[in-house]
Amino acid sequence: MVRCGAAVLRKYSNFIDDLRVYVRGGTGGMGYPNLGGEGGRGGDVWFVARERTTLKSIREKYPQKRFVAGTGANSSVKALKGEKGKDCEVHVPLGISVLDDDGKQIGELNAAGERFLAARGGLGGSLATNFLPCKGQRRTVHLDLKLIADVGLVGFPNAGKSSLLSKISHAKPEIANYAFTTIQPELGKIMYADYKQISVADLPGLIEGAHANKGMGHKFLKHVERTKQLLLVVDISGFQLSMKTQFRTAFETILLLTKELELYKEELVTKPALLAINKMDLPCAKDNLDELMTQLENPQDFFHLLEEEMIPENTLEFREVIPISTYTGEGIEELKTCLRKSIDEQAEQMNEEYRKKKLLLLQTSK
Repeated sequence: MVRCGAAVLRKYSNFIDDLRVYVRGGTGGMGYPNLGGEGGRGGDVWFVARERTTLKSIREKYPQKRFVAGTGANSSVKALKGEKGKDCEVHVPLGISVLDDDGKQIGELNAAGERFLAARGGLGGSLATNFLPCKGQRRTVHLDLKLIADVGLVGFPNAGKSSLLSKISHAKPEIANYAFTTIQPELGKIMYADYKQISVADLPGLIEGAHANKGMGHKFLKHVERTKQLLLVVDISGFQLSMKTQFRTAFETILLLTKELELYKEELVTKPALLAINKMDLPCAKDNLDELMTQLENPQDFFHLLEEEMIPENTLEFREVIPISTYTGEGIEELKTCLRKSIDEQAEQMNEEYRKKKLLLLQTSK
């Protein structure tokens, strides 16, 4: 079992990807029975997606984590129709899922400016309510953040994901020689000569059993959901988490990573994927790579060498396999080129599908 020390936990607490908040719509205003006047409706509570906003900043600005909209104005002789109460707008990061207390998703905010009605204001007093105001909707909800990125780096601890991110982007993740180097997600951008940018997320390293929430389990896997493509980073010399755990070859590592993704959510293994074989500067790396490429050509031929629980239902089909060394810089430029090509091809494919749908709708309407 991997134990995270207090320092590690403190560091991870700097990044917040789940926040529980209380929201309440405003109470409606009083009606005016003598003249049939209607009170104003209570204000609403809205979540509004906004760039450069974090859940941490929300918690710091609103430590009580309570958001209450304004009360509707009472009906009066001067204003028989009371004004609506003031709305409460809460700016949230992009990539937020809104969950109720039972864990059911009730909303999603992925683009800047998108809005979600979190709590509706109560009706003002009127003839229908015997001129008495109604209270606003109230509930507790969870703001669940899943990072949005073009590419998500997937790999076991010490595969070299943080080093790779620092090589291909301007991000400066902490790099050290111990398990769970990446304690919190890091985002970087690859900048190309024509000003094209590709966002890359380095996510906390998986361990076997991550799908069952071991290690950082779900804190890692949920962030993979909203990346457009996966980049698996694998140590060519294999991986062993500790002396108590079994050594895994590069081929076994790839199958285990695929299995963890599949067990968490099957859709993850349908994402376009590339494979970066890291640490090609090590002795015997070339021989190990030749063996790995043979295994990847026909993976089913080698399944008999593995425990049954290690074998995924579907193997990942990699668009490109790129040998690299984050130590010497070997293959880094080629990797950046492959990522650009893969992202552009995916965008073109999505545009083509969109054009076909529009054309089909046009033909149907005629």
